[in-house]
Amino acid sequence: MSGRSAPTLEDVARRAGVSTATVSRCLNVPERVLPATRERIILAVAQLGYTPNFGGQALASNRTNTVGAVIPTMENAIFARGIQAFQEALAASGVTLLVASSGYDPEREGEQIRALVGRGADGLLLIGVTRPEATYNFLRQRGVPHVIAWNYRPGDDNLYAGFDNRSAARALATKVINYNHTMIAMIAGKTETNDRSADRVSGVRDALAAAGMDAQAMPVVETTYSLDGGGRAFETLMRRHNPPTAVICGNDVLAVGAMTGARELGISVPADVSIVGFDDIDLALVVQPQLTTVHVPHRRMGEAAAKLLLQLRDGHPNMESVILDTHVVERGSLIRHVSGMPLFLGQGKAAV
Repeated sequence: MSGRSAPTLEDVARRAGVSTATVSRCLNVPERVLPATRERIILAVAQLGYTPNFGGQALASNRTNTVGAVIPTMENAIFARGIQAFQEALAASGVTLLVASSGYDPEREGEQIRALVGRGADGLLLIGVTRPEATYNFLRQRGVPHVIAWNYRPGDDNLYAGFDNRSAARALATKVINYNHTMIAMIAGKTETNDRSADRVSGVRDALAAAGMDAQAMPVVETTYSLDGGGRAFETLMRRHNPPTAVICGNDVLAVGAMTGARELGISVPADVSIVGFDDIDLALVVQPQLTTVHVPHRRMGEAAAKLLLQLRDGHPNMESVILDTHVVERGSLIRHVSGMPLFLGQGKAAV
């Protein structure tokens, strides 16, 4: 291992033939440095391999220009588009993003929040509202600016850049009911520690109740957010004595998993059973038939979350949540149910 010391600001200044103040100005506000001087400094930085001392900058400004985001998973595309937009908006303001994944575990999320704050994060993006009160107490005690995305619940003190999952799921279920489906079931994520999943189940039940149906009797299978999980849950539903004619899924990954499960059972989608999802990620367009789903404006949500968090960090007064609209996108996986049409299970398999 080399014992060579890292290049310093003074080394860059010496190589470029300017003062250290000019180098600092060039790195922080380059538009205030003459183009020819700026080119010499950039060349010196490249030749020396210089990296600014962010620790020193943080001590001087009481700010690290680093923001943390704790997301539930990196295993599928549910959060990818929104987090990408969030990162791009932060980068435009010179802020670096650090991302951690909790695996939908509230205790692990709390550990990661503490670790990010301990490393000097100026603010945090959090997903959803369900987490231990101890975590919220930590955020309050430390005065950590934070914004919650991917959900919105009116009437609390959180600052949101998100959408109303319950209302969105209610609109989706109403669409399914309007297509003459009365035997409706749901595949959901785990609801105990996931407020988005719980709100979507509640929204579907709202729609069933409004249509005069027994909302509490709706079969719900909770599973992990995976293709395999969706497939297994779908088979469980279709093995019931009275299988559904429509399956509402808590997200598009579960819905595509259910469609794969239907294919393996010899069940035609949508001729035998309609399947709908939630999120409108790219996966919804590459399956056949294409998936009816709820469109979530992921990029606009990420951009709004970044703007809110930076304003909160900078102490802007009278901050207000940004509530985004969702809408149902109708595609080929949902069709009108014809009363009395039997469900074809195929391959000699029957519901039990």
